[in-house]
Amino acid sequence: MRLTTTIKGEFHITIPNHKSLKVGTINNILSDIAKYLARDKNDLIKVLFG
Repeated sequence: MRLTTTIKGEFHITIPNHKSLKVGTINNILSDIAKYLARDKNDLIKVLFG
């Protein structure tokens, strides 16, 4: 699956289409998104998951 946003320009990230994802894969996805948004990863996690 490909996630695309146009916030702060266009950004694409590929998320594996598996039944479950490894913790390291999720960590890398969140790190990439946080870097793109120029936010701290832990702050992004709080926004996404409460």
